Amino acid sequence: MQTKILKVNPKNPKLSQIRQAAKIIRSGKLVAFPTETVYGIGANALDPSAVKRIFVAKGRPSDNPLIVHISDIADLGILVDHIPESSFDVIDKFWPGPLTIVFKKSKIVPKIVTGGLDTVAIRMPKNKIANMLIVEAGTPIAAPSANIAGRPSPTTAKHVIDDLSGRISMILDGGPTKIGIESTVIDLSRNTPMLLRPGGITLEQLQKVLGKVAIHPIIYGKKTKSAHRSPGMKYRHYSPRAKIILIQGTKSKVNKKISQLVQYYKNQGLHIGILSMEKNSTKSDMTRFIGNNPNRIASNLFKSFREFDDRKIDIVLAQEISQKGIGLGIMNRLGKAAYKKVQRVDSPLVLFLVCCPTCSTAEKSLKITHL
Repeated sequence: MQTKILKVNPKNPKLSQIRQAAKIIRSGKLVAFPTETVYGIGANALDPSAVKRIFVAKGRPSDNPLIVHISDIADLGILVDHIPESSFDVIDKFWPGPLTIVFKKSKIVPKIVTGGLDTVAIRMPKNKIANMLIVEAGTPIAAPSANIAGRPSPTTAKHVIDDLSGRISMILDGGPTKIGIESTVIDLSRNTPMLLRPGGITLEQLQKVLGKVAIHPIIYGKKTKSAHRSPGMKYRHYSPRAKIILIQGTKSKVNKKISQLVQYYKNQGLHIGILSMEKNSTKSDMTRFIGNNPNRIASNLFKSFREFDDRKIDIVLAQEISQKGIGLGIMNRLGKAAYKKVQRVDSPLVLFLVCCPTCSTAEKSLKITHL
């Protein structure tokens, strides 16, 4: 399949271009498009055959639910079985924007969209291109991130091309996305609102509107047997090919540990990268300073992951940041992407393996027990 790429002005999209993409959506095929968070790969959310193409193109597990994108609040009446009172203030405050809300689904929503669950995740994007595409398609659009499953989410059209060229019909190139991590997901289908995935709308912002908000334990890396009502909960996500080691602790001790690890891995003949939130003098094969402003860190995170891969980096050392505000979303993505975590950096026994069960013996051999 040849993938057509259209460069679209993000501030003033040409209607003729959007209509080309909308026609493809209506025909049951796939289009990648920018949102304010990351690029999505979209299909007609009410067409099970079209939605199935998303899972095939991404290599995505079928039990991983998708987010349905709408352009009009009236669409909730079609997609949702019950709209709780708590949702109206949230919608009024945060839509359109980077917030996904989980509702009880109506019968019209195909099971393939929801991973077989009785709930559906819905959001209204703020990005002009995304919004116009939904309007012109005349249907809600199911759209996960436009990347191969498990890889870092795409924040530019080039990232989409790298992963999905030849697998989808069209890519709308609307330039880099602004926020850089996926939307916040809040479950309002239950008595107490629950945060399922942190993102551009912060926990603190939601608490101001909703009052009490429960936090799903998986956000902090804890295992659970409960149903996974949101993308990004069940599987390892956001990972570059390089192995990320997440280092936790005070700045001085973290910097010292980074220096130790750089030397340790260099002695093994590996290429080392540093993902730094502050200026770091440690010499490595590639140091990516992505700033100490949380919003800037979020916008550069996935882009940096892909840059490390382009440079054939084997190990990336990343430091933790505060989990306040959007920092919770950043740390959630780093934690999900991490191959290992370094904790208690003042202790001689510091490295713990957190890779998935399918990691090869060669990968597991990288584990450090003493430094």
